[in-house]
Parts: sequence; C-alpha cells; structure tokens
Amino acid sequence: MRLAAFIVANTDAILAAWDEFTRSIVPGKSLDSLALRDHAPDILLATVRDMESADSEIQRQDRSGGYADGSIESMRLNGASAEHAIGRLGSGFDLLQLVSEYRALRVSVLSLWRNSHPVPDPQDVDDLSLFHESIDQSLAKSVACYTQRVDESRDMFLSILGHDLRNPLSAISMSAHLLPQIGHPGPETTEFATKITRSAKVMSRMISDLLDYTRTRLGAGMPITRSAMDLEQVCQDVLDEYSTATPGVLLKLTATGDLNGQWDSDRLRQVVSNLVGNAIQHGDATLPIVLTLRGEPTGVMLSVANKGQPIPPGELQQVFDPLIRGSTAHANHGNRPGSIGLGLYIAKALVTAHGGTIKVESTADTGTVFTVHLPYYPPRLLPETHPGASLEKKA
Repeated sequence: MRLAAFIVANTDAILAAWDEFTRSIVPGKSLDSLALRDHAPDILLATVRDMESADSEIQRQDRSGGYADGSIESMRLNGASAEHAIGRLGSGFDLLQLVSEYRALRVSVLSLWRNSHPVPDPQDVDDLSLFHESIDQSLAKSVACYTQRVDESRDMFLSILGHDLRNPLSAISMSAHLLPQIGHPGPETTEFATKITRSAKVMSRMISDLLDYTRTRLGAGMPITRSAMDLEQVCQDVLDEYSTATPGVLLKLTATGDLNGQWDSDRLRQVVSNLVGNAIQHGDATLPIVLTLRGEPTGVMLSVANKGQPIPPGELQQVFDPLIRGSTAHANHGNRPGSIGLGLYIAKALVTAHGGTIKVESTADTGTVFTVHLPYYPPRLLPETHPGASLEKKA
C-alpha cells in the first residue's frame, strides 16, 4: 500500500499515537481527545492531498520552506497548520512542545507504515520525500504562525501596560511635586520628594520607550510634527543635560554649515539623547565623545563617535534591532537609568520617520560612529538644478 493511501486507511491509529504523545508532553493538563487532536485530522488529510497533487521541484522546495505553492491543497495544509498553532498557543503549549508534536507525528506515521510490511513499490522513495516535504511545510507554517501570534500578544501587552502605567505615574509625580509645598516640610521631606520626582522621570522615559516600541511594532509608525528649529541648539541642550548628569564624561560638539530646518524638535532631541546615552554607556570613559554636525547641500549630517571596544562585524547589523544584546562588553555594562535597551531601535525609527538614514561603523582604530543623514524639509534645490541655472551659465 502506498504511503498516502496507508495514512487515509490508518488515520485513527495515527491520531491515537498522537494523543498518547501529546498527553506525555503536557502533564497536568486535562484535555480531552478532541482538544488533544485539535487540527491533527485536518493536517493529515491535507498532507495526503498535498502528496497526491502533482507539483514541480520548485513547488516542493517552496513547501518545505513553509511557503504555499499556490495550489488549493497547499493552501489547505497551511490553513490547518496555522489553526493548529493558534489552538496550541491557546492551550498553553510552548514552541518546543509544538515542534515535538510534529516529530511524533512523523515517527508515528512511518513506524506504523513500516510495521504493516508494505509491498515494495518503485514510488516509495518519492512518497517519502513528498511526505517529509508536506510535514516540513506544515511545521514551518505552524512555527511562523505561533511566533507571530506570540509577538503580537507581547507587543499588545506592552502597549496596554505602558498606557495603564502613565496615570498612576502622573499621580506619583504630581504628589512628589506638591509635597514640599504643604506646611513646613523639613529637609528630609524635601529630599524624599526630590528622589521620588527623579525616579518618576526615569520611569516616564521607560514608559515612553515602551509606547514608541509598540507603536512601530503594531504598524502605527512614529508620529512627527515638523516646525522650524535649530539642530545645533537641540544638540547643545542634550549635551548640557548629560554634562550635568554625568560630570566625569567628556562631551564635545562641532558644528558647521546650515543646521536649520523643518523637523520635529522633541523627536530629534530624543534621537540625539539616545545616541549620546549609548556612547556614554559603551564608550571609554577616559576619552571624549564627539558629536559632529555638518550642513550639506541636501541635508544635515549628524554623527556621534566614541572610543572603546569595537562592535564585532557580525553584530553591526543587529544593533538597531529591539531587545537584542551583543556578545561583547557592550552588552555587559548594563542599561543607563531610564533605558530598557530600545534606544537605538527608537532612534532609527525616528530618523526614518523624518525621511533620513542612520548607520554605524565600528573599528578598533576609529571607534564606534553612528551617522545620521537628515534631509532638509521641504527639499532644497541644488544650485545646478535651479530653474535659471542653465541660462545663467550660458550667459
């Protein structure tokens, strides 16, 4: 009996083995057979139909990578796999348990088929290949759907958490502000109120980072409000704040060219603050951190450079990813107060919202340099593109 026909004829036995294995990996969960099997019958039936459908080598590769090849059977298999993953997540299964189920399904089918002593068929090798490809497709789709739903749930939770924390935090901050004004407070009361206020500001920055993170993850993007501003003044204000908070750090600012434009002042202050804070956190404390501004024909170049242990080349592309830590000393300094490790991710999102770009270079000789190109808004015409430029040159 060919493998596909064997699966159809022995579906009950295969599902019974599935039940037994699933019970062994979720001890303590009172799930009946229907809950345990979930969408397993649909996956098996879709697998058989997928095996029996004619397809090309390219389509087979797509399926093993978790991509639907466009056929109805492949789409059905992906649909059943996605529903199975969501059901398992709702039942409290972790990702390892979900993957283990597919391993058990694969072993159960092949063990039962082998024990039935099927008559050898020239198509057996092809059948096995098609079976593995269909199971691989189903597994890849289930894992992708499971992780996507987990990510969405986490981001939604963080968003709700950030919003819900703002009201009690505002009450704490307001109470700390009013406390010294009630009666005749002593020095200790004033000191306690100051500490509460300082801690509330730190928490406020953390909540703002959470809300910015979830806003981008949930597809809302970073909102910006453009107005005329002087970027040099914003950078100087940020450096002054850090000089007061970290008096032992050497901070330098060099500025040339036209640094005025239509940007979001508060958001760019956040970008500069995140980049400088990152440099302070990871740089060599005995060497200066240099913030450079240069007005160019199409926009402003802003860079923040610090000396210190370089970022390994393999990790350079990950520094802007959220919630990722490197393996170097950069990961071992701990976060600065008010930071939850989202600074670079948020900085990139804000630069992108302004139509700009940000990149990083890091070597032992030059140190680590983050460079931002911020285009003028509205775009400025270059001299050679001025409507009367060609006429002036001819004259």
